[in-house]
Amino acid sequence: MREVGSMSFLKRVWKSSGISDVLYRLSFKRRIWISFVLLITLAITASGSISYLIASSVVQKNAFASSQDTVNKSAQILDDKLRNIANSVGALMLSDPFRKVMSDVQSGNDSRYYYHLSSLQLVFSQVGFSDSLIENILIATPIGDFYLLSNIRSSTASFYDTSMYEEVKKTRRGIWVQGHEDTFFSSRRRVLSLVVEGVPEDAPFQPNDAYVIVNIKEKELMQLSTQNLSKDGRDYYVINAKGEQVILNQTGSLPVWGEARPDFLDRMTEEDTGSFFYGTSGNDYLVNYKRLDINRSNGWMVVGMQSKEQLLREVRNIKQATYLVILGFVLLSLLFTNKLTSLLLRPLYRLQSLMRRVEDNNLTVRFESRFQDEVAQVGFRFNRMLDEITLLIDNVKRGETEKRKAEMKALTAQMNPHFFYNTLNTIYCKSVLGENEDASSMILALSDMFQLGLNVGRELIRLEDELRHVEQYVAIQQISYEQLFEFSVELEDEALLPSLVPKIILQPLVENSILHGFKNIRSGGKIGIRVSSEADMLHLTVWDNGAGLAAERILPGAEEASGRPEEVAPGAMDEAAGRRASHKHGYALRNIVHRLKLYYGEAAGLEMRGRPEGGAVAEIRLPIHEEDAEHADDGYETMRN
Repeated sequence: MREVGSMSFLKRVWKSSGISDVLYRLSFKRRIWISFVLLITLAITASGSISYLIASSVVQKNAFASSQDTVNKSAQILDDKLRNIANSVGALMLSDPFRKVMSDVQSGNDSRYYYHLSSLQLVFSQVGFSDSLIENILIATPIGDFYLLSNIRSSTASFYDTSMYEEVKKTRRGIWVQGHEDTFFSSRRRVLSLVVEGVPEDAPFQPNDAYVIVNIKEKELMQLSTQNLSKDGRDYYVINAKGEQVILNQTGSLPVWGEARPDFLDRMTEEDTGSFFYGTSGNDYLVNYKRLDINRSNGWMVVGMQSKEQLLREVRNIKQATYLVILGFVLLSLLFTNKLTSLLLRPLYRLQSLMRRVEDNNLTVRFESRFQDEVAQVGFRFNRMLDEITLLIDNVKRGETEKRKAEMKALTAQMNPHFFYNTLNTIYCKSVLGENEDASSMILALSDMFQLGLNVGRELIRLEDELRHVEQYVAIQQISYEQLFEFSVELEDEALLPSLVPKIILQPLVENSILHGFKNIRSGGKIGIRVSSEADMLHLTVWDNGAGLAAERILPGAEEASGRPEEVAPGAMDEAAGRRASHKHGYALRNIVHRLKLYYGEAAGLEMRGRPEGGAVAEIRLPIHEEDAEHADDGYETMRN
């Protein structure tokens, strides 16, 4: 009962003292430091307990057997790898592309060299993929060399000029060549080579002077054969019967016996495996060797050497073993730090994930944490930043929408005085001259134009109403300029009439034709409007047979700006309109361009050009958009978004 009471008391102390709150307020760096201290302390405690159980006598008893096992294992790895490479070469020689190459080599046919070179690429890749130790493969034949095209072939090195060719030709069987520099390819890495005559195993033997040379990565082969072996002071060498290194030692150290010495080589009996002590330069070494099954004719073997002093030191000094155990546990603790660090960095990873989602335009994410450390503070500031960004974006969107609406209303209002001034002046003149019937017709037409132009305050109008607006304007002008021009409307499809267009967009073009295209004539003028569509685009064309557009009236560089030979870019269009129209009326065409840009962006445009038969053409292109006229402003929002 007393123990239970003590535990309850400790829990109350823990909660009342606010230790848990202190933990949450600790810095991120401090929590990492505490975790490492706890882990290393645990490792040292465990290593001290294990070192007490070490039996030093077992080390000396098993030293010879352990050393020999490591050498045998290295030799077995080398044998297996070299044998696998030999099998890969055999598979290559059994492939159909290789057989076809040998067939042409036998017949001396070199006309299909590039075909064979291409067909062998897959075979080379498969062989290289099956064994990563293969540096490159070269098939030397009288009709040409074949190799993987990703390897850069040295043009100055020919296999037939090497000692390998002389040796394999003399022995008439496959040979293994000890480590050397690869002269056949530009990499010039150190490699071992397997050279075999290019005759498939199941084919009749017919000498054809073709050979397969497989170069094997020397450094990687040595690393592979020793990577899992003990590194406690042992050096490993692969030598031949003369004591020369077949593969350079991985550490770059030279054999302790120096040059080939008979007293060292004579200690190696005819047995495949063995061990002995060898003394040189005042030091004794434990030597273990194992002969390779590969290339027995040249006496290839793996030799392991370890200092006798170092071997016995491990036996005599149990303290050193204890230190090694402690070091091992410290290293083991370092392996666990990745997991521990991931646990401690989980809030940071979560914050990083939220930031990636923000990069994908998801501004609704928020960071949550019970801690109050640096990462949590960054996360909370991240939340405040997102709130401010969201509010700012909403304000900008609302401001831009209101700005566009205001600009369009201002541009439309700017048009109204422009096409009413001349009409009112004409009505006044008719009244003064007593031509009341014409004045009455013009007033009715003007009233209808007012009604269509106002459009209950909406900026978009049906194409049908826009055409009627132009017809009323033309009716007024035909009264003002009797017999000056004829007017016609050509409609490709009545289904286009409900399409929505910006209001008062055709009338300024017709006015431009009347006032400036027909300035120097008294009759015979023609003005036409053509409505057509192409690929979801509405084409509104206004043409006349008036004065036309002279070449000098188009601003130089307009073609480059617009991307079309005859299209006038916005700036160039303004200049062309200004030259054809007076400065007083030139803003009308600029107004059209600006309104098209506000409504449709780059999807719409105005093009002005001359007609080959005389006159001018103004063509407006804009996307087809149909909607009830009661929702015309909503249609504008849809097009902009």
